Amino acid sequence: MTGLIGVEFAKFFATRTWMWTGALLAAAAFGLTAVVGVAGPTGTPPLPGPDTEEGLAIAVGLLGMLVIIPALVGLTAMTGEYRYGTAVPTFLAVPRRWRVVAAKLAAFTAIGAGYGAAAAAAGGAGIALACAVLDAPPAAGTAAIAGALARAALAMTAYTLIGVGFGALVRNQLAGLAVLGGYLYFVDPLLSFFPVLGPLQPFLPRGATDGLTGFGAMADRVAAEAGIASPDLLAPGPAALVLLGYALLAAAVAVALPVRRDVL
Repeated sequence: MTGLIGVEFAKFFATRTWMWTGALLAAAAFGLTAVVGVAGPTGTPPLPGPDTEEGLAIAVGLLGMLVIIPALVGLTAMTGEYRYGTAVPTFLAVPRRWRVVAAKLAAFTAIGAGYGAAAAAAGGAGIALACAVLDAPPAAGTAAIAGALARAALAMTAYTLIGVGFGALVRNQLAGLAVLGGYLYFVDPLLSFFPVLGPLQPFLPRGATDGLTGFGAMADRVAAEAGIASPDLLAPGPAALVLLGYALLAAAVAVALPVRRDVL
């Protein structure tokens, strides 16, 4: 199994795509937290700065908007096996297909955690820059901020596994990118505007992510602007369990489907 995990890492780092993806994710995390932290208090409508608890929660919660990137990384890794035909020789060399997929899941758990750590570090740097520009200390101590950023990194790790599982389900790379990207970026956020789905919102991927990253403050503001009731999000602990459940379900799908399907 260790050798198979090493193969997955070797394939992932064989090109520079991983580096550009990480740079994009870090730049987006830094830019979101820094720009909102600096410009938020003077915006229309104004947002609290990171020197307030609400503003700090919003800044960290913005990182939850970036989970689509590691999700698509996981999906691309899985669907790429079918798109480029590497699944055939791999499964011939390792007839127990579940071992191949388990190795991919293990490798991409680490890769997702790495991307999450990079985004968290960049987001923390953006918050620090915003506080320096505003000449105001952050509303929480270093340990509390680090904990909030770690929860954002955890969300990105979970979404990487969700991407791998969805890739095993769809297999077609372009269709998978369109469906998963469209759902995470458009459909899931729009579901919060349907009051009938209010009780389910905390248990949907976006609601669980918002609960884990503490994005409830921003969700409340958006709901108030739209004139709708704000959903009651889960606390970070239960929200983490919900996302973990999605990740485990995706992992189960990723292991089960390649075993039962024809490769081609």
